[in-house]
Amino acid sequence: MIISRRQTLGAAGAVAGYSLIPGKVLGANNQVNLAAIGIGQQGGNILRAISGVPGVNVVALCDVDIDSDSPVAPADQKPNYSIPGWMSARATPAAAAAKFPDAKKYRDFRKMFDEMGSQIDAVCIGLPDHSHFPATMAAMMLGKPVYVEKPLARTFQECELLMKAEKKYGVATQMGNQGHSGDNYHQFKLWKETGIIKNVTHVDAQMNSPRRWHIWDNVTGFPPGDKLPAGLDWDTWLGTTAKHHDFNQRYHYGNWRGWHQFGTGCFGDWGAHILDTIHEFLELGLPSSFKASKLVGQNDYIFPLQSTINFAFPARNGMPAMDIDWYDGAGNHAPTPKEMGGKKFRGNGKVIYSEDLVFQGGTHGSALQIVPYDKFKQMLVDGKVSKNYGKHSSHHANFINAVRGDEKTRSPFSVSGPLCQMFALGCIAQRLGGEYTFDRKTKQITNSKLANGFLKDEVRKGWEQYYKI
Repeated sequence: MIISRRQTLGAAGAVAGYSLIPGKVLGANNQVNLAAIGIGQQGGNILRAISGVPGVNVVALCDVDIDSDSPVAPADQKPNYSIPGWMSARATPAAAAAKFPDAKKYRDFRKMFDEMGSQIDAVCIGLPDHSHFPATMAAMMLGKPVYVEKPLARTFQECELLMKAEKKYGVATQMGNQGHSGDNYHQFKLWKETGIIKNVTHVDAQMNSPRRWHIWDNVTGFPPGDKLPAGLDWDTWLGTTAKHHDFNQRYHYGNWRGWHQFGTGCFGDWGAHILDTIHEFLELGLPSSFKASKLVGQNDYIFPLQSTINFAFPARNGMPAMDIDWYDGAGNHAPTPKEMGGKKFRGNGKVIYSEDLVFQGGTHGSALQIVPYDKFKQMLVDGKVSKNYGKHSSHHANFINAVRGDEKTRSPFSVSGPLCQMFALGCIAQRLGGEYTFDRKTKQITNSKLANGFLKDEVRKGWEQYYKI
């Protein structure tokens, strides 16, 4: 069941040739044989999108609950489909698997790789945050290009190891922040290169929609065990988690996101859709300090009801020092810039303050606007800016094109890793509160031994091999 030391060493030796000329390793007509790990909810969306790219053939499907076709919600909470991510009958693992009757089905990705490793050309992963790391590392150790949903991993250390593995194994990698291939990506890149976006000093970003755990009152510990659904491989769901937790509906399906032990809260979920281009094209890397300036409902077990966290970045490559304020929680809004002319800054998105201009934008691939809006319109008329950012491959097609050697991925781990490390630091501030200094060279929190300890987590026996690069 567990990939052996011999297997991983053998794969590492074969990787170099694969990464250099991937198209020559694929089957006839450049067909890509895809394996999907985690196929319910968002995992099913990823599978559907990547399998829709011409020339992709789904050969293996893996999910701890692969035969499930029964939506599950916490006993004290009715499904609310206005909250993103609720499991519907159309998003179950069984519904996703039914679309690929010829694919072999598994509950444990380790067994899948043991039995079908030689038949798999690429892997997509749509698991809970705490399971991103071992599945992704297992694929990379076998020389498989990998697409993994955001955030890249749950802990700072896991992100660091995945970036090291990307260099070692040389495979194509892509994090699933889909908007990183949309208009916002190409616009931000163009506007940065042409000097429209320059000398940014501050960013406000927010995600104010309600989250599932916001109605969980008086959480003083992990919930007691529920009856385990038939067919669910709970031991594999727990993955690398060192301390055992009995199954509970407040973990699975989808409710894991609110727990510090399993998820990254709202910040890890939506930060990758709001701050991704800012982080990459302003070359932010890691902060020099970070803090929680507001926490409502702070809890040792679940993420707060509201939080405001700040990250400070030093001057770099000719760009001035800057900071980011992140706001999440219903009703916790960032300030509205006067340039918006009285229109409130609401909804999920960001405001970017630069030396000359103020930009307002939404999430995912939505393009920025310059405010005041009349100024933006005049700049368009004058030809100073353009809304033509060219035609480009989608995020999922970009990954498959990279597997074939035709493109480079836009959100490789070298780009998405430091972004997600920033999320991991923010999650520590949301959990503990306080203000922290961070050494960008040693990658350590220097003023709190407790906080520094949360850069990594204890690993369950039998899963240590994935942490050895």
